Amino acid sequence: MNKSKNKYRYEFKYLINYQEMYLARQRLSVIMERDEHTINGVYKIRSLYFDDYWNSAYNQKIIGINNRKKYRIRMYNDDDSFIRLEKKEKVGFSIYKKTAPLTKEETLDIIGGRYEFLLKKDNRLLNEFYYQCVSHVMRPCVIIEYEREPFVNPAGDTRITFDSNVRSSSIFTEFFNPLLPFAYVFDEGKLVMEVKYTEFLPKYIKDAIPCRSSEYSAVSKFTDGFEKVSNYIPISIIGESQI
Repeated sequence: MNKSKNKYRYEFKYLINYQEMYLARQRLSVIMERDEHTINGVYKIRSLYFDDYWNSAYNQKIIGINNRKKYRIRMYNDDDSFIRLEKKEKVGFSIYKKTAPLTKEETLDIIGGRYEFLLKKDNRLLNEFYYQCVSHVMRPCVIIEYEREPFVNPAGDTRITFDSNVRSSSIFTEFFNPLLPFAYVFDEGKLVMEVKYTEFLPKYIKDAIPCRSSEYSAVSKFTDGFEKVSNYIPISIIGESQI
């Protein structure tokens, strides 16, 4: 639902509580608009994340590599008529996204390890994803779902979102099942605030964000969700145990 595609943007993520969200929402509702794609102010996002044989996307995030990328398939409000493959590249605090359309049948083929059709597509991102799947053994690693409440403002192309009820699953073949069982990722009463903008964040919007936002810990729905539904031990933890 984000219209700011195919260009670099700044992105910051924070784990906050509901009291802080209610305060920010009250302030932002005066100076920002609701995203036009919402239903009663929110929409649901379900994403299927991929990682390679070495869990590179996960490990690079954990150890703090500045330049990294990840691939995911995303749909909104359980609508399988609008599905996108996304490649998200991150350089420091800047992000860049590329997207390509997929059908439900194509998504199921990818989940089932049938990638050949991607090579025949007249789309560079889909072709690239084929080579990633074949050469790096790219495969599904976690499903992440949550409800997003977005606020937008044309000044600085600013977008602030609140992602609540973040949950994860590893039943990849049931990606399209609206009743897919999930495990909640964060502690009760916690949610994710994301601040995104291009070039600059207007001061009047910055002032409306909870004043202690600089003290919040950065968070990743992808890595935390992956840890929740897998038994994978991060490389950084393995290294510490050997010292």
